[in-house]
Amino acid sequence: MGIEAKKSQKPSVLPALASLGVDEPAALAQRIECCAAEPTGERRWQRMVREVLSEPLPFTRIPFAVHRLCFAAAYQDRDPDLPPAPAWLPEMAPGDSNVRRLAQLVGAADVSDLHRWSIEHRTAFWELMCEQLRIGFRGSPGPVWRDGRWYPEARLNIAENCLRAGQDDDRLAIIYRDREDGPLDGVSRADLARMAHAVAGHCRERGLQPGARVALYLPMTVEAVAAYLGIILAGCTAVSIADSFAAPQVAIRMRITGASLAIVATPTYERLLAAAPDLDAIVIGELPNGRRPRAADTPWARVTSAPSADAVSGPAAAHSNILFSSGTTGEPKAIPWTHLTPIKCATDALLLHDVRPDDVLAWPTSLGWMMGPWLIYAALLNRATIALYYPGPKGADFGRFVRDAGVTMLGLIPTLVRIWRRSRCMEGIDWSVIRRFSSTGECSDPDDQLYLMALAGYRPVIEYCGGTEIGGGYISATMDQPSAPATFTTPAFGLDLAIRDERGRPAASGELFLVPPSVGLSTELLNQDHDDVYLDGTPLADEGPLRRHGDHMQRLPGGYYRALGRVDDTMNLSGIKVSSAEIERALSGVHDISECAAVAVADRHGGPDRLVVFAVPTRPIPDPLPALQRALAKRLNPLFKISEVRLIDSLPRTASNKVMRRELRAVYAAEH
Repeated sequence: MGIEAKKSQKPSVLPALASLGVDEPAALAQRIECCAAEPTGERRWQRMVREVLSEPLPFTRIPFAVHRLCFAAAYQDRDPDLPPAPAWLPEMAPGDSNVRRLAQLVGAADVSDLHRWSIEHRTAFWELMCEQLRIGFRGSPGPVWRDGRWYPEARLNIAENCLRAGQDDDRLAIIYRDREDGPLDGVSRADLARMAHAVAGHCRERGLQPGARVALYLPMTVEAVAAYLGIILAGCTAVSIADSFAAPQVAIRMRITGASLAIVATPTYERLLAAAPDLDAIVIGELPNGRRPRAADTPWARVTSAPSADAVSGPAAAHSNILFSSGTTGEPKAIPWTHLTPIKCATDALLLHDVRPDDVLAWPTSLGWMMGPWLIYAALLNRATIALYYPGPKGADFGRFVRDAGVTMLGLIPTLVRIWRRSRCMEGIDWSVIRRFSSTGECSDPDDQLYLMALAGYRPVIEYCGGTEIGGGYISATMDQPSAPATFTTPAFGLDLAIRDERGRPAASGELFLVPPSVGLSTELLNQDHDDVYLDGTPLADEGPLRRHGDHMQRLPGGYYRALGRVDDTMNLSGIKVSSAEIERALSGVHDISECAAVAVADRHGGPDRLVVFAVPTRPIPDPLPALQRALAKRLNPLFKISEVRLIDSLPRTASNKVMRRELRAVYAAEH
């Protein structure tokens, strides 16, 4: 009995607390150890959150180090065969979720059972989601699935669905702040619809026919949202270009798409002129130093005063948007979204993110990344509100905007959390209105995600991973399952996945493949062979060929998953997918460097990829990093940061002269 009593004793946390310099460490240790007497890790943790870590403002009295200590103490004896330790459980936010209500509707027992139903009855699932989202078709939609196509006879305009008139016309479509600590402003659904229909009218005045391509090269603002929806209302196709891209990258995307018109803002106007000097533009905002736009260009005020035009409906498979995603070749893939793709966005928002009409959604992004269009559809098709902050998300001013705008879902990339944690800029800001976070674009660091959850008094993080060619996510967390930092809990509904080893056999850790079909999955590329990219040489499943995606995924106990980065030469930097070839092309020509190879190196702690450049110098040089960084910022994207430059004598190559980047990654990993 004495031995058993000794085993049950938990080590005191007092020495650790004393080393952290907290006030009254003995009293705090007593409270923590009292909570630690609960029989399970989940109950210990919930009690610690409630009785020890709950503060009116985060980290005002109890530093994050204490939060980490409490989390470790709660789960110190956790069996490794159990699922990862959760930092949030559904009982911490009682009430029905959208996914739970849908499960009850179809007779599913839980999230896992609902996912199984959604892939065994894919046609019924997507028909039900169109009903839940109240998607309006022109006339009868016809069959949901036939001859390998979704809604082959249907006609609709997805922007019209976003802006449909109704009883909520006076509700805010967008709440925004256009300068640091400026006043909050808002645009109603009716006002947004008026602007968008005016853009559609201007497109008609210009003689743009359905299918004409209009480039959007501007930051995420109210005007950008209205322009995006207006282009699609007119039956035209929006071409999304990240506003951070340099002129050479803009020129490539203009060439691929053959855009007839561009819509720009003052920060991107000069770069557009350098990239496409003969292309007419609509200009939003005043140019600096009193400069006027070219005579052929049109001020935004003239566009929004144009007579409005009705929505142009077309086939469900008609292109609504062209976005870009890098593959392992040098040229970015041009991926068309149809008028059905946004249904995937809105479905993921409804079920995986639990978006409701009273929600306010903030996601620092742009139309050049798929999360920009995703945000528009996730909010408007679910009758929620978009929150936009123009200056950017890196400082406390953004945190105050989140508070003031009443943001209930905050989306971000893991790099941003790391910036906040280092600067501590969000500590002391009341984020109690946030109901959940969402994280995508990179692999997450568990410690950073615990910090993020603590900023809002422990709200869950919906880890969400997918791609432009999916129209959303293939794997996620939900509000109906425990949230363990940096993990996923379910494949996305209506879509299944498979993990295979290098020989194509089922594995617990390996390359992630998708099991088609699903609404949202791309079926064509403008500038590459779609089947070669996604289906050629993939393993077979019972349903047929698996679809390539390229992520490295690990299956964990209890149905959880963890992302381990990319298995190919594509990397995610600052939430943007980019290929090694694009980076290397941008770095070519740097003085004293003959050639280089760019590789993504996984963070040892599970954080975002780091960019390491292997460079071959033409002569001994001290430090090439500054010159390479300047070239990358100027020619490709200033958001991309080189973590390290390694000088080597030559690049390893195959017999066909291809650079062996995997060998470089392996060498680097062995040294670290």
